Amino acid sequence: MDVFECIKTRRSIRKYLPDPVKEEDLVKILDAARWAPSAGNLQPWEFIIVRDPEKKKAIARAALNQDFIAEAPIVIVVCANIPRTSSVYGTRGATLYCIQDTAAAIQNMLLAAHALGYGTCWVGAFRENEVKKILHIPEEVRPVAIIPLGRPGERPYPRRRYSLTEIVYEEEYGRKATIEEI
Repeated sequence: MDVFECIKTRRSIRKYLPDPVKEEDLVKILDAARWAPSAGNLQPWEFIIVRDPEKKKAIARAALNQDFIAEAPIVIVVCANIPRTSSVYGTRGATLYCIQDTAAAIQNMLLAAHALGYGTCWVGAFRENEVKKILHIPEEVRPVAIIPLGRPGERPYPRRRYSLTEIVYEEEYGRKATIEEI
């Protein structure tokens, strides 16, 4: 699958088959995440792999009772090691760069999983302090996303996207671009 097809066909999956995730596939997915770009190449991302059913249920409860999370064979909690970025970039590193960097790693992870035939969902709605407590995450590390991972048990239809002419400007905000749709 080429990268453009992968980007356009990936969907958020909220139903998972019980099939296990192959260990070599998990390694490929995590490796894709670590190759994301980061500010100053500081790579603030850290990943917690959760397989324990009770911990997955607790994470699902902390994620505002999104029970589908616990159905996935694996849940990956993506964290930002704030001091790694703030030590170089100060407040902007702590509040923006480390979040942007982990977001790039998450997108790589989602696309790699899809290319390997797995489903994922980028879950950002959760009570951070509860997740930190469940997984013993230190104060200076921030959980940014919860990613359930497994074989998809559904095939959602594509969601509407804004056209390029609605979201692209030239030279300044508000000046519509003269760009052709593909």
